Amino acid sequence: MPVAPSRRTLAVAGALAVVYVVWGSTYLGIALALETMPPLLTAGVRFLVAGALLYAVASRLGDREDDRVGSRQWLAALATGGPLFVIGNGGVVWGQQTVASGVAALIVASVALWIVVLDRVLFGRRLSGRAIAGLLIGFVGVAILVDPRGDVDPVGGLVLAVASVGWAVGSLLSRGAALPRRPLVAAALQMLAGGALLLVLGAASGELADVDPAGFSARSLGAVAYLVVFGSLLAFSAYVWLLRAARTSLVATYAYVNPVVAVALGWLVLGEGVTVRTLVAGTVIVAGVALIVGAPAPKREPRGTPAVVRLLARAASAARPVV
Repeated sequence: MPVAPSRRTLAVAGALAVVYVVWGSTYLGIALALETMPPLLTAGVRFLVAGALLYAVASRLGDREDDRVGSRQWLAALATGGPLFVIGNGGVVWGQQTVASGVAALIVASVALWIVVLDRVLFGRRLSGRAIAGLLIGFVGVAILVDPRGDVDPVGGLVLAVASVGWAVGSLLSRGAALPRRPLVAAALQMLAGGALLLVLGAASGELADVDPAGFSARSLGAVAYLVVFGSLLAFSAYVWLLRAARTSLVATYAYVNPVVAVALGWLVLGEGVTVRTLVAGTVIVAGVALIVGAPAPKREPRGTPAVVRLLARAASAARPVV
């Protein structure tokens, strides 16, 4: 007689489904927002609103006495939120002006590859044979996508590749940063800092001239609301809970499921074409990421690694400490 799944098993399955679908759908949300809104200012508003809401709730929870937020924590959030949200997410939003949402998701999947490379170069982590194979395969897939002779805008593709590097750098810098120990509070500070920087950058680049509230479509406004509530709050909260409730190797599967979801939604909702080149490159990238995610985790992590980075630093990396 089959055994009924426990409540915890169902909760893990539900949270994993949220991370799979919602994070995979954020590329579609960005594409819809960009239909009538400027990229950097829109991203800045998204993260300022999401960060404020998250901080209002998370700052009241956990160890408020020994994990206070001061100037040191805000400076750390500024230093790490810049590469994460300005270069990382800002680059994704800017790149999606000329690159299809599904293709953008496939390029951004290379974050896992860059983390392994930078972890090796900056922190001396040794790479397993499986990780090296994953790197080689994954970067071949990225090269296929951003090849100027292909059907992807080379400038947009390059910006998306740089965005992936920025997110990897921010993730690794967060390891030793003086961020709050409570992961949701740390994420809220980074969102607020990154959102503020995006607004400054958007204004400096002349996007204020493109702001026409009367011209914002209901579809774009709804997309931004979806990105705030579901992409930045619900899915991230589910992700942080999963880090504590499920095997890291299981949670890490989001890294190669999200691009598949994004490609499918771009095709279904936006009618984005899925070429043979995209299918081949996507399969190669996802295979490379899967190899890295499934590679052995390091036996020991650096001290001070925040929960928000732990998955990327441990499961999406196959490195081992030198000492």
